[in-house]
Amino acid sequence: MSDQEEYPLTRSKRHQTKKKKKPKSKKPLIIIAIILLLIGTMGFAFRKELVPIAFKLFLEDRVKDRIDSAYEPIKVTGPAGNEENQDKLTKPFSMLLLGVDEREGDVGRSDTMIYAVFRPEEHRMLLMSIPRDSYVPIVGRDKRNKINAAYAFGGTKMSVETVEQLLQTDVDYYAKVNFQALVEVVDALGGVELPITEVIENKQKIHIKLRIEPNKPIYDGADALNYVRYREDSDYKRTERQRIFIKQATERALSLGNITKIPQLMEIASSNMKTDMTSDFIIDLAESLYDKGSVPQMSSYMLKGEGENNQYGWYYMLSDQGLAEAQEIVDNWMDENTAATDLIDPELKE
Repeated sequence: MSDQEEYPLTRSKRHQTKKKKKPKSKKPLIIIAIILLLIGTMGFAFRKELVPIAFKLFLEDRVKDRIDSAYEPIKVTGPAGNEENQDKLTKPFSMLLLGVDEREGDVGRSDTMIYAVFRPEEHRMLLMSIPRDSYVPIVGRDKRNKINAAYAFGGTKMSVETVEQLLQTDVDYYAKVNFQALVEVVDALGGVELPITEVIENKQKIHIKLRIEPNKPIYDGADALNYVRYREDSDYKRTERQRIFIKQATERALSLGNITKIPQLMEIASSNMKTDMTSDFIIDLAESLYDKGSVPQMSSYMLKGEGENNQYGWYYMLSDQGLAEAQEIVDNWMDENTAATDLIDPELKE
């Protein structure tokens, strides 16, 4: 399928067409990829600690250069990669977070897929987890498959387009983070708090050995990686742990005052993540978050379905009703005219 081919209009695009108003550029608002958030937040913290002139003269170019090294635009049906959309932080903005397990000589798969929406006026964020084994149509392929296979078949571009088709909405931006970087990031932060109250341990022979002890005040990077990857309970619990980690790590980053960590975090990011957001946008975004002094209120949701075994393996079969519900929630959160009191709280739907 060529880059020039047109895909069916999403509901959001059909809605815009019906209005027949002068087109407006989308105005992105937040980043959920934890490494990007860490770099932007710390970068802005660094700027606040110094005289503005000194920052301009000695540090700003270094910060921007490191972030720019992770910039990788892609061609998609939505506005991702279009710098004209990177103007102000005022309207709802969506982003696809891809947590990938890529190693040398391996194409990798997206073990984590989270569709996020941020609403700056309400300082709220929606984290919608898409189970990696969801059996869905893959854009550019003739057959259905597990959604995490989209990354193996066509990289970030195919993953983004497949999620757009699934949720019938746009992905404004993406951030791809290598899972192995999570260990380095958490350790650079001095660890992270996690609500672990009982032993987490893999017991099946087909899974890698891991064991996490409960009730530690701080968990290191290795424990944090095992926490988000453990899967011997359920997909629901696994995606819930991923969302919990994002919240806890973000809070940890916003509470840090040690500016000496910035070069180390920038180095980790430049070699372990890719995004189609510019360095200017990331720093502006971090500034808006840093000024508020708190993590956005987060609402979580996981696409509903049931596991099913067949001759080809285990799949997560999404229910038609659950998918329609997810699309309704996304439409509700992405509509800038939705009042705060009318936002759907997906956690009440669980």
